[in-house]
Formats: sequence, structure tokens, C-alpha cells
Amino acid sequence: MTGEDRKNAYLYCKFRDEQFALYDEYAKRHGMLMKTLLVVNVLFYSKDGMTQTEICGRTFQSKQTVNLIIKNLLSDNYVTVTEVPENKRNKIVRMTDAGRAYCEKVVRHITWAEDTAMSMFTPEEQKQLIDLSRTFTKNLTRLVNQEEEEV
Repeated sequence: MTGEDRKNAYLYCKFRDEQFALYDEYAKRHGMLMKTLLVVNVLFYSKDGMTQTEICGRTFQSKQTVNLIIKNLLSDNYVTVTEVPENKRNKIVRMTDAGRAYCEKVVRHITWAEDTAMSMFTPEEQKQLIDLSRTFTKNLTRLVNQEEEEV
């Protein structure tokens, strides 16, 4: 590992942290926590609703966090939770009309900003960004999850 490797890792992680801070600030500006924004974002675009397990998978949040967010959205009448007849342990979470009204402008704007920011790259740059980010994430996951540092 070189000094340049360390510098570039720092810069990449700094940009990632800047993006997280941007999402957090945006959510707060609209009266919600960033994790709630992530949940309402996936629910808003899910026509048939999703299970809490699916929401966890899409937002990379714990079951406990998603469950708490769903309980809060349920108490505000922004979502409904219904049992799946074949498996009563699974419940489908769907946005209500009030929920859609609550988050539509916020969700559509952040989606527009993400899509527009990506469209500012050429198709080749988009593919490169996605491919490299995917590879970095796979490498980071493997290294974070290994027991010891390689020398």
C-alpha cells in the first residue's frame, strides 16, 4: 500500500461521508431522519408494498431500525401493515394516500437530483463509476469482515 493509496482512500471516503451528510441535512430540512427518508423512498416507489425484510435489504438497515420507523409511520397513518395470508409472520407495508402526500415532493426531488447528477456523466463514465464503486464495496466488505489485517 502506497501513500497515494491512502490519500485516495481518504478522498473517496470523504466524498462518501459528504454524500451521507447531504442526505441527512436534506431529510432534516424536511422534518425527518435520514433513515426514515430511505424507508419512505423505497416504499414510495413500491406499488405493491414490501415486507420489512425487503425494506431492510433495500436500505441496508437493521430489522430493529426498520421496525421502529414503520411503527412511527403507522402511528402517523402514513403506512398500513397487513399480514400475508400464506405466511402470517410476513407483513406487507404499503404507503397510504396520506403517506404518499407526506413524502412525495421530498422523494421525487431527491430522486430527480440523483438521476440528474448521474446524467451529467457520459454513459461510459456512469458504467465506470458503478463498476468501481461496486468493486470497492466488495473489497471493503471482505477486508472489514476478516479477522486480522494482512501485512
